[in-house]
Amino acid sequence: MSREIVAGVDGSPESLAAADWAAREAHRRGLPLRLVHAWRWEPLDIPLEQDRGSQERIAEQVIREAEATIAARRPDLALTAEVLHDTPVAALLSTEKEVEMLVIGSRGHGALAGFLLGSYGQQIIAEASRPVVAVRSRDGDAAPDGEGHVGGEILVGQQGGPEDSAPALGFAFETAAARGVPVRAVRAWSLPALYAYSPASMALADQAGGLVPFEEKALREAVAPWRERFPDVPVTEHVEVGSAGQVLLSSSGAAGLLVVGRRARRGALGSRIGSVAHAALHLAPCPVAVVPHV
Repeated sequence: MSREIVAGVDGSPESLAAADWAAREAHRRGLPLRLVHAWRWEPLDIPLEQDRGSQERIAEQVIREAEATIAARRPDLALTAEVLHDTPVAALLSTEKEVEMLVIGSRGHGALAGFLLGSYGQQIIAEASRPVVAVRSRDGDAAPDGEGHVGGEILVGQQGGPEDSAPALGFAFETAAARGVPVRAVRAWSLPALYAYSPASMALADQAGGLVPFEEKALREAVAPWRERFPDVPVTEHVEVGSAGQVLLSSSGAAGLLVVGRRARRGALGSRIGSVAHAALHLAPCPVAVVPHV
């Protein structure tokens, strides 16, 4: 069965922007779009009359209005919409088996403040086994050109070895190929602490001709399989000293989408977004895709 793109809607401008962004991405990839709205009857323990039927009708109205809006803009798109009777986090995560990606809305405060990601969004990103894209209200206003492409390169962060960053790189190249735009792969590195210097620890860097060539080689090897798989996608490889979050954000001015990885392992306190993804989600001037990896 073909995968689909799922967007969560709640009637807010942010969620409608996310649905619009998801519709454009589904159109580019030739995938169906599924809109979902989470609602569950939870009577409050207060002395007020509470009408379950009215609340249920409101939930149905939210999803039908979103469906009508997207259908009017994309009449050729395979589109479904439904109310899921669960909490927002559980509802969206319940769709994961059939999805290419989840798309959620996030409030923004301009290029400097970036995203204001709510607790639901953070939980979804931290728990999801599929890529999650966070979209702000103004990101949904960027209309594609006549061919269905949007401007802006796909910026992707690469860390560790090729296997660590393969999911994020794969998502970035697939998105770039669908849009007809370039990929910029970025690897950040820092000087080792003084106590970390030793003949053994520096042997690999010495073999490569120094720390910078070593980092460049690591990035080149990670990107190589994706260059081969997507030969028509132009690629720029960028290596820079600094924290991964800072380097990615400094390179994001021309990006149409920022792609970062997130370790999917659960710790003692549960799943976490990670510092790089956290910085990108709150400060990037463009939509952000968080791709889990082992």
